[in-house]
Amino acid sequence: MDLMRNLLLAGSRSAWLQRQATRRKFVKLAVRRFMPGETVDDALVAAEKQNKAGLLVTLTHLGENLSDKSEADAVLAHYLETLKRMKAANVQGEVSIKPTQLGLDIDPELCLRHTRTLAEAAREHGSRLWIDMEGSAYTDATLKLFRAVRETHSNLGVCLQAYLRRTRDDLESLIPLGPGIRIVKGAYAEPASIAFPDKAEVDANFLWMAKRLWKTDAKVAKAWATLGTHDAVLIPQLEQAAKEAGLTTDMYEYAMLYGIQRGEQLRLAKAGRQVRVLISYGTHWFPWYMRRLAERPANLSFVFKSMFAK
Repeated sequence: MDLMRNLLLAGSRSAWLQRQATRRKFVKLAVRRFMPGETVDDALVAAEKQNKAGLLVTLTHLGENLSDKSEADAVLAHYLETLKRMKAANVQGEVSIKPTQLGLDIDPELCLRHTRTLAEAAREHGSRLWIDMEGSAYTDATLKLFRAVRETHSNLGVCLQAYLRRTRDDLESLIPLGPGIRIVKGAYAEPASIAFPDKAEVDANFLWMAKRLWKTDAKVAKAWATLGTHDAVLIPQLEQAAKEAGLTTDMYEYAMLYGIQRGEQLRLAKAGRQVRVLISYGTHWFPWYMRRLAERPANLSFVFKSMFAK
């Protein structure tokens, strides 16, 4: 399974494989399991359906590592328009951005201005702006960005990856800020020197992070935990930890990907838990899609079935 995961992650960085995959109809069909379509219209239709089912949403426009300022400016404009459309449609949701999509590789100050503009727009919308975490090479820059914008906007959250060995220290340093933290396991190829190679270690770190966010000092600081997992073994452990911490169900939430564990999403919502569906869309889906397969290589069976579907 580790070998398959590593192959999929390596494939996510292959320009040749991306060109081949994006031309294949059966691959595009398989991708539809994880995303409703390539346009914001597709995403908004899906978002409204999730809301009707009692689920919140987070929208993210796929794309990363932009190298042209005009592209980063276009992403900013896109998200500003998306927030307006979400408000007009009364969509109960948020947006999540990648720093390299807003110009981090071009100019950190440009990225900071764009992120602050979006944080203000999200505040006017009455929602939180999420900053995604990319590969470990961007961890320091992403946390620096979060701290800078957090000085002026409390409606800001950042993703932390449980598979990184450094994450406990990062979380401890952020807690005094009362941060919104979306905990995920991590989906990039990282060496064992900086990331836990064993799933059990990653799961244990994930649980530790949630418990840490639910300690008294973090609750006083108004820290927030969004639990990004579909793990059927980990979820009951998180529920028990929340109960022991004296949390009510409105004091944390789960985040699950569109198209994954739909039954579990609805079960948790029916049980009174807040569940947020992460809806991704856009034409730059290939690297993201390969990382989704790497998170759970069993999803490859769906791709193979799609190849032979009528």
